Amino acid sequence: MADLQDATLDEIRDALIGDVAVNAAFDGWTPRAVAAAAAMRGVDPDVAKLAWPGGAVEMIDAWFAHIDREMLAKLPPATLAAMKVRQKIAALVEARLELLAPLRESLRRAYAVLALPQNLVRAAKLGWRSADVMWRAAGDTATDYNHYTKRGILAGVYAATIQVFLGDESEGHVDTSAFLQRRIDGIMAFEKTKAGFLARIAHRPSLSRFVGRLRYPVR
Repeated sequence: MADLQDATLDEIRDALIGDVAVNAAFDGWTPRAVAAAAAMRGVDPDVAKLAWPGGAVEMIDAWFAHIDREMLAKLPPATLAAMKVRQKIAALVEARLELLAPLRESLRRAYAVLALPQNLVRAAKLGWRSADVMWRAAGDTATDYNHYTKRGILAGVYAATIQVFLGDESEGHVDTSAFLQRRIDGIMAFEKTKAGFLARIAHRPSLSRFVGRLRYPVR
């Protein structure tokens, strides 16, 4: 266990957040969970109190970022390189679920906090961030509207999958895996249909360009 006596606040956050998540299953996303994590790591409780001044949502934010990092560590670029895009996205989501499986109660409590009206915008941002991390890991470099549609759809699929996961009592969470595979099939089918549609209209006359030429004729 690393010595945190002279650690910076950022280092303390990184060291404690996993233990905070474990304790959140019993104490909720509260100062009690932080104090328990600090005791486990030998951190001054008064210092630990400073780690997440924003309270529960800030702790959950840090935990989700921690899960993002652990997911990427489980699936480094060399591993993902051998997969097709569909396989990459499925593997990344499955890796997240494996990391979350021992902490389902903590996750359930986290989503209860994020479901509060005052936290809905932050919840959407966190879902978007995780989707962005996954698409980037899968090699997506889109900068046009595809960047937004891909992430928006995956964020929705991931959120729906989490809801199934939280209530899944099947062995090895096979019901969640089956649900996820169906939803990813839907994403890929949508992307294929969209690509075909864009290819068909790529060379059609553009009404916006035509109107623009009327307003600003070429001289």
